[in-house]
Amino acid sequence: MSKSNQKKTCYADADEASHIYLLPNSLTAGNLFFGFLAILRCIQANYSSDPAHVSQCFSQAVWFILFSVVCDAFDGRVARLGGRESLFGKEFDSIADIVSFGVAPTLMMIFLILSPTEQYPYFLQIGWLIGFVYLLCASVRLARFNVLTNPLLPPTKIVRANKDFMGLPVPAAAGMIASLVLVLNSLDLRSWALLMPPLMLAIAVLMISNIPYPSFKEIGWHTSTRFRTFIYLIIALGVAFVFREFFFALSFFTYIIYGPIKHAYVVCWVRKRS
Repeated sequence: MSKSNQKKTCYADADEASHIYLLPNSLTAGNLFFGFLAILRCIQANYSSDPAHVSQCFSQAVWFILFSVVCDAFDGRVARLGGRESLFGKEFDSIADIVSFGVAPTLMMIFLILSPTEQYPYFLQIGWLIGFVYLLCASVRLARFNVLTNPLLPPTKIVRANKDFMGLPVPAAAGMIASLVLVLNSLDLRSWALLMPPLMLAIAVLMISNIPYPSFKEIGWHTSTRFRTFIYLIIALGVAFVFREFFFALSFFTYIIYGPIKHAYVVCWVRKRS
């Protein structure tokens, strides 16, 4: 192929990658919208003097973050199903993610520990620092994902993503923090919010790690399952509806610890075989 034809092909690929497809990008915009609402609710909770209103604002912020998780889970899937993946959509998704799953959980953590630590400025400053570390790691995690999955880079200079994520996905990290806040509000245990900074620090480390996490990308409209598994899934959805405050926290926690446990098992198995 001549250089002129190669340039035309590159321009065509770049033009195709920059297209703005309505449905998947609308879901990404929904992700950004709910993240924006979550930030507003966190700010309102911080400046409210009514404990009941504070609890209500934080609970609404949690649900907005969880709604963002749902939108983020479907935008890429819709794009892949319709063959409408684009570079613009991927970059737009990362921008929305850093707002909904980076800034919103960080503000939530800072405002939650603000009241319990207002008499201890030193601990509050540590919370601010950990919040920034979490935000930084979330940004690095998203940037690394974009680089590893960029379709415009030469195949020889990129490691193609497999069915697993490298490092803890940012939506799962934010979902864990948000669902934990929901539990603290439901049980009126806001004083326990002091445990959130070390948890966020551990989650931040997992986000930039090389530990593989399942992506569930192989699950689609044509995915089949056994009858017993289907029954268990329906029961789990019923339990999630009844105990939704605790179910989300348990689900995200299980997903988070699954990666390190499986990774440690694989490492031990390889060492025994060698």
